Amino acid sequence: MDFLYRFFLKPILFRFSPERAHHLTLVLFNTVLRIPGISAWVRSAFKLEDPRLEREVFGLRFRNPVGLAAGFDKNGTHISTMAHLGFGFLEVGTVTPKAQDGNPLPRLFRLPEDSALINRMGFNNEGLDILVQQLKKPRPAGILIGGNIGKNKITPNEEATHDYVLCFEALFPYVDYFVVNVSSPNTPGLRELQEKEPLQALLRQLQALNGEKAAPKPILLKIAPDLSNAQLDDIVEIVKETQLAGLIATNTTISRDGLQASEEKLENIGAGGLSGQPLRQRSTEVIRYLHQRLGQDTPIIGVGGIGSAADALEKLKAGATLVQVYSSLVYEGPTLIRKIKEGILK
Repeated sequence: MDFLYRFFLKPILFRFSPERAHHLTLVLFNTVLRIPGISAWVRSAFKLEDPRLEREVFGLRFRNPVGLAAGFDKNGTHISTMAHLGFGFLEVGTVTPKAQDGNPLPRLFRLPEDSALINRMGFNNEGLDILVQQLKKPRPAGILIGGNIGKNKITPNEEATHDYVLCFEALFPYVDYFVVNVSSPNTPGLRELQEKEPLQALLRQLQALNGEKAAPKPILLKIAPDLSNAQLDDIVEIVKETQLAGLIATNTTISRDGLQASEEKLENIGAGGLSGQPLRQRSTEVIRYLHQRLGQDTPIIGVGGIGSAADALEKLKAGATLVQVYSSLVYEGPTLIRKIKEGILK
């Protein structure tokens, strides 16, 4: 499978724009899975289950610690498909109350020389109602689903809590945990919600609603890698004060430091969040910093630049309990998930 992706599928897909290639990959995979006998073969090729991979986190049982990060399946239309690849959990979204187109094309760019992507998607999604419809469908056995929630671009920050509450209430019956996304760089003003006062107000409201439920669900916060240590200290204080279940570290970065891509290429691409290998070190630093201050009681999902088993182990050793991948799937292919699990077992 690794050979097939690297030397056949990847060269073909890289002839298309990144967003088009993403769509074609899913269409191709869905088509292949409909061929009699192929679905079982694919599942067995990627399957690696071992009791030593299981994790109890946030009160949930994960069959393995490797998940798919938000952004890949914004509308929850590919849950069954992606479950074939051996993930322990899938995160859908980011979803907003109303459907929105996101930013104009092109908005997703490859940096092959850096094994990285730059995106300014802008929370493009079909809206809350469509995601709920997808989540009502039968779910593959053993897979956990996280709901990544955000606000619409047209919603002013002072009314943002309303959008997050709408998403929380609508998704509550269908997801296993929530992720509050205030760290995307591609919605104007969104990262201002990471400031202490507005973030405290938002999380307090969600936790109050959560506490009213018969069986509250874990709420996590996804943070940017571009926060200073002082800002991370604020995050630590907020996590403790609001009793959040955990953190996801980190989202994409606006930094362009240390890239192999030329200045001209980067200028032509323009604004957007950088993900992939260049994010690995900073993401790990943030995880380590937060873990040292929060300890074992606040689990962290590590994401950013995981392109190998060694990268995943680096995150786990820094203090992450679970890991997520996305950008590296473009460069390494779907066998990456099994490789990470093999590395953990070794």
